[in-house]
Amino acid sequence: MKLLEYEAKTLLAQAKIPTPKGLLASDLSKITLPTILKSQVPTGGRGKAGGILVVDTLDQLQPAIDTLLSLKIKGFTPKTILAEEKLSIQKELYLSMLVDRQSSSIKLIAHKNGGIEVEENTDFKTWNAQTNPEVLGQELADYYKLPNQTFALQDLVENLLTCFVKNDATLIEINPLILTTDNQLLAGDCKMTLDDAAAFRHNWKFEETPAEANFVTIDPQGNTATIANGAGLAMATVDAAYEAGLKPANFLDIGGGASEATLLKAFARIAEYKNLQAIIINIFAGITRADEVAKAIISAKKQIPQLPPLFIRLAGTNYEAAAEILTKENIVIMPNLESCLVAAKGVIHE
Repeated sequence: MKLLEYEAKTLLAQAKIPTPKGLLASDLSKITLPTILKSQVPTGGRGKAGGILVVDTLDQLQPAIDTLLSLKIKGFTPKTILAEEKLSIQKELYLSMLVDRQSSSIKLIAHKNGGIEVEENTDFKTWNAQTNPEVLGQELADYYKLPNQTFALQDLVENLLTCFVKNDATLIEINPLILTTDNQLLAGDCKMTLDDAAAFRHNWKFEETPAEANFVTIDPQGNTATIANGAGLAMATVDAAYEAGLKPANFLDIGGGASEATLLKAFARIAEYKNLQAIIINIFAGITRADEVAKAIISAKKQIPQLPPLFIRLAGTNYEAAAEILTKENIVIMPNLESCLVAAKGVIHE
């Protein structure tokens, strides 16, 4: 699940990682000028797309908010706008932490140059994030050439690891990590991705649900939509659809713990594809229960009249209950993905 910036910064603040003063721009009277207005969408590139505006005067404030709320960035239109204090910046750095599956460890990654051009950087410096924080803080200070920030960087990497593990994160990216002119280190922006499969351990209440956050349009003119759980299974389903001669419209990993409500939202988004002729559902239920998937399928068929034929492979937790629910509605569960693909291809017309 990809968090919005303000949601990620809330988790950073809970871990005692300094962030700029800010609030959601719902009450103009509480905003202190000058301010930085930031579109809250779960994607990068906001700065280049016009999703970050500087507001110096009160008469500029509401028009700027209206502009951002109507600006679509990479397919996302914001529901909220973050208003933050305008900082006096001395230096912009880059710092991130992520799960490295090859080494089965958590990696700390840094670069001396942060900000909107970070994609142009090469030669990132990496460490094992579970190294002694005193050692990491010293080495980061040496790398950044900020000897006076050694202790602050020690606290930062220690608290960042705590935040990462406590929240079951797979990525925390602070870009930029800002050094202000009064020598304070602040997380100027933050991207954070949480592991959907860990949802059962948390009382998460974020704007994006797992199913929404892991929904990617591949081809808006595609003829087949896919729904699966787990990134690996979802990618394999898309790949199999391509190999079968279908044109996948989307990638959707519903993750762990998806409910009938989140699945129904996913169906509603899928139904917006204009050339859609088939939906392939490939679920091996674990934390997500098969009966919840079945209920969502029934609800979708009743609430979305234009829904195309469904080709369903379903197994795992509460399968028997799911089979009973679907059988009562004369909906067939197919034995495997291959049979779904063959049947889907049979209904596709150019």
